[in-house]
Amino acid sequence: MPLKDDDLMQKIVSFCKRRGFIFPASEIYGGFANAYSYGPYGTELKNNIKKLWWKMFVQDRADIVGLDGPILLNPKIWEASGHTSGFNDAMVDCRACQKRFRADHLVEQATGRDLEGDLKAMSKILHDEKVKCPNCGQSDWTKVRNLNLMFKTEMNGIEGPVYLRPETAGAIFVDFKNVIDSMRVKIPFGIAQIGKAFRNEIIAGNFIFRLREFEQMEIEYFIDPKTKWEPLFEGWLRDQGEFVMALGAKKKNFRRFEHPKEKLSHYSKKTVDIEYNFPFGWSELYGLAHRGDFDLSQHAKFSGQDLSYLDQISNHRYIPHVLEPTFGVDRSVLVSLVSAYTEEKVGDEERVVLKFPKNLAPIKVAIFPLLKNKEKLVEKAKGIFNSLKTELICEFDDNGNIGKRYRRQDEIGTPYCITVDFDTLDNNTVTVRDRDSMKQERVNIGELKEWLKREI
Repeated sequence: MPLKDDDLMQKIVSFCKRRGFIFPASEIYGGFANAYSYGPYGTELKNNIKKLWWKMFVQDRADIVGLDGPILLNPKIWEASGHTSGFNDAMVDCRACQKRFRADHLVEQATGRDLEGDLKAMSKILHDEKVKCPNCGQSDWTKVRNLNLMFKTEMNGIEGPVYLRPETAGAIFVDFKNVIDSMRVKIPFGIAQIGKAFRNEIIAGNFIFRLREFEQMEIEYFIDPKTKWEPLFEGWLRDQGEFVMALGAKKKNFRRFEHPKEKLSHYSKKTVDIEYNFPFGWSELYGLAHRGDFDLSQHAKFSGQDLSYLDQISNHRYIPHVLEPTFGVDRSVLVSLVSAYTEEKVGDEERVVLKFPKNLAPIKVAIFPLLKNKEKLVEKAKGIFNSLKTELICEFDDNGNIGKRYRRQDEIGTPYCITVDFDTLDNNTVTVRDRDSMKQERVNIGELKEWLKREI
């Protein structure tokens, strides 16, 4: 059974480093601000998740097209979207230990009151009620102030700051007209993008759950304002749930949370989060928002360009409304790891196994010669490896006894291990072992490729 104990997160973090999934970035210099590098297996897992998403939401649909926009965009884009002036979190510093915190979180935890945006009221409560620092226990706070969450940089020839994009949506909206003009798309349709985004979070943490540099899979789905949008909205929620399950998650571990009307962004008609029961508690995994016509209207206003859409059948011109399903790549990776990580007893010993869906497993097949000092077995195994590696991600392993090799592959989630033994030399069959059941069967080498394609 999958682990349910309190230290699951620590086990996964340690496991990811040990087995080449995710490393602390810049570790030889002491690390850097909750940054992580994806190792060889983590990179394969991450790419498989993105590939699955792209196939499910772009390639398998006739109403979605893809885009790959730049990270550095004209700064006016962020003025139009409101990020320059309003994309802030309330921060406060503890003078005693120099740690920085989200002021609204401290106030809500201490009093149960939501004072988001009211900096003076938050400062007063922290001071008057002597709210203690979660790190050192002292109550010596600076004034609460806003921190804009965008990263600033400079560009040669441009006056003033340029920003690393805080979301991928900006590029989609400003290229809406180009897509309309160049592609045979008709509303309703969507534009999808996978890419990096950057937010200067006051507090990042919980491993790869909250990063300052992260990756999004996002869609802007454009609809006629007269369209009954509720069925479309519900359809996107179902699709998001199906994608969570495709990561290996069980239905009981995710749920919907609808934002109350008083908490909605000023432009939103409805926002629903898909929450997942992570080891550290229920937290947002994906989001879906009805953004109205806010984005295209703002960019039309600030750019002076006509971003309306003409329905050539009805001769009706309008600014489209937008449904925005957004998916976090890194959080998807975390869900797949948490869902797959299993410790189970096998006879008198325990094994760790990542029970990924087969299509997400970093390595699909491992090929072993039974003994590394038998030249014919090694040669035969390498021949099988070379014939499979062009179509499946494979590993060749002849290090250690066969049991240890099985356990190594179980740990990284490899669905099938193929062993070349002495019977192989006689009858041209190999042993194929299943990761989850650990059952073995003999398969003819000539049928092996088709057998694996059918199973994976």
